Amino acid sequence: QVQLVESGGGSVQAGGSLRLSCAASGRTFSWYNMGWFRQAPGKEREFVAIISWSGGRTYYADSVKGRFTISRDNAKNTVYLQMNSMKPEDTAVYYCAVDKAPRRATMTSPREYDYWGQGTQVTVSS
Repeated sequence: QVQLVESGGGSVQAGGSLRLSCAASGRTFSWYNMGWFRQAPGKEREFVAIISWSGGRTYYADSVKGRFTISRDNAKNTVYLQMNSMKPEDTAVYYCAVDKAPRRATMTSPREYDYWGQGTQVTVSS
């Protein structure tokens, strides 16, 4: 049984920072790409950042590039999302997810991820 448990969400003022964590279990974590996605009210779930299974490659949505950093610690089965210089438009529920298949090229579509965390609310006020 794969489980993903997110933590670290909350409220912050514009320009502030938050760090999200996602602890994974039930799958050989180091074999799988991991992603962070977000969903704002009335909008579709969107890609935020992806990290390859080895940790050697990262990809970001244009809207967060230069402000957010994804990382992973395979020894701790945990993936992180450091969010800096936050903006009100970053307000959303943030989800971590694990790729459907092991050791493959990174994918940005949510359809390529089969297990999801419960989500953590991030609110940025102006």
